[in-house]
Amino acid sequence: MKKLLFVYNPHSGKGMIHSYLGEIIDIFTKGGYMVTARPTQSRGDAYEVIKGNAENYDIVVCSGGDGTTNEAIKGIMDGGHHVPVGIIPAGTMNDFATSLGIPKTMPDAAALIVEHEPEYVDIGAFNDRFFTYVAAFGIFTKASYETDQQLKNSLGPLAYFIEAIKTTDINQTYNITISCDGKTVTGDFLFGMVSNSVSVGGFKGISGKNVSMNDGIFEGLFIKKPASVQEFNQMINSLIKQDFEAPYFYYFKSSDFSFRSDGTIPWTLDGEYGGNSKEISLCVMHDALRIVVDKSKALGFIN
Repeated sequence: MKKLLFVYNPHSGKGMIHSYLGEIIDIFTKGGYMVTARPTQSRGDAYEVIKGNAENYDIVVCSGGDGTTNEAIKGIMDGGHHVPVGIIPAGTMNDFATSLGIPKTMPDAAALIVEHEPEYVDIGAFNDRFFTYVAAFGIFTKASYETDQQLKNSLGPLAYFIEAIKTTDINQTYNITISCDGKTVTGDFLFGMVSNSVSVGGFKGISGKNVSMNDGIFEGLFIKKPASVQEFNQMINSLIKQDFEAPYFYYFKSSDFSFRSDGTIPWTLDGEYGGNSKEISLCVMHDALRIVVDKSKALGFIN
């Protein structure tokens, strides 16, 4: 029999995995797999288990939020494995899974894994680390990993937005030189992100239009420092309307980005704290990983 490693976060979202665990394992078993199930024991556990054991399996399946998916994919990449990945969404946002058209219902996501073939997708390299769909700094980023889990569960994307606005200081900006696609800009920025997803923080369209998960290109959105509270409010309205032609934004599409600053900048990778850095080299690793998707339903995929 084929062997499947199933690593799941029992606390993601509202812990809904407990209601479906038996059904999910039964779907995998009927699909011809010998299943090894592993509930994560702490942050970083999914990464360590997958990095050290993935080569012994025909497929690795992870279930949790975007942070758990990030750990799983980093484990595959850092371990030098070539095992395909299946995803069963269980978190609050699940931006990455949404972009790939993976069903939100857990048994349906499990059925997808046994019924469809893996496809290549792009992964981001952030200095010596990997991320799956977004690297960001500034407002909306600290909120992503500090927002109370119960608030995330009850309000979803709105929780991130509320927390970000509540804690925003428009004078807390970062002077950065950004280089990408033969262009260089320097300025004070309130927020910046490089993403490979049709939604970030649960907000669809914030990455722009014509986003693909396997085109070798990532999207970069950078928000300039507002001159006043009034301009900040206008910027928020333009962001909600996804009007990236507004004068508050720089928007780029590129296969590589570099960032340089005199001071350290705190980053978040896939919604988790990514450390502080002065210089960042970020590039797209084209078709770096195989993930089981339904291409007919994927929102960001080149068929």
